[in-house]
Amino acid sequence: MQKIGRLVPRVTWPALFLTLACNTIAYYGTRIVMNGSQHYDLSNAVDDRIPLIPWMVTIYLGCYIFWVVNYILGSRQTQETAFRFLGADIIAKLVCMLCFLVFPTTNVRPVIEEKTVWDSLLLWLYRADAADNLFPSIHCLTSWFCFIAVRENERIPKWYKAVSVFLAAAVCISTLTTKQHVLIDVFAGVGLAEGSYLFVKKSGFAKWYGKKMTRICEKIGERKKR
Repeated sequence: MQKIGRLVPRVTWPALFLTLACNTIAYYGTRIVMNGSQHYDLSNAVDDRIPLIPWMVTIYLGCYIFWVVNYILGSRQTQETAFRFLGADIIAKLVCMLCFLVFPTTNVRPVIEEKTVWDSLLLWLYRADAADNLFPSIHCLTSWFCFIAVRENERIPKWYKAVSVFLAAAVCISTLTTKQHVLIDVFAGVGLAEGSYLFVKKSGFAKWYGKKMTRICEKIGERKKR
């Protein structure tokens, strides 16, 4: 626990936990609630022309490492900036939850002949991950937040900021070339990330959220001392 405390500031632990919990409930919990409901396909002619590139499933799945690294970096900024980032994330995930409940979406996945290891991996992904909860794309949302997490941090070198925006864009592209999402899902995910970040920055929500999370952290610390 001490090593984690050095890696991730203790004051951000409750917010990071809420982020993970909200993400899980938004994606998996709503799937249970909306099972059997009518789902809408938002694909269009442009989506039909985007090629299937099975090897890009490695980017789609490998992005979890990117998420962990950049969310840790995002929590290691000044408290004000860290809670601006984490506050925007929690709001965005709540909006995703609402969208998944009010306007459930789906798409039609291509038929794949299992000829290569990439085909096999993509077929495994299709079996493990149902074609729902697509709009907005949480994959694109979270990946773009990874860029937001570092772009205002002066301690992060410019080359890593460039790498982060490149990886975020690559993940967005991978969601299309693996046919996990359609274009409107991608734009909605990125737009929601930016919109949420602007909202917490202008509304004062970040300060309120930071105070609440700090207080929760203090209460946890007081109980441990007893």
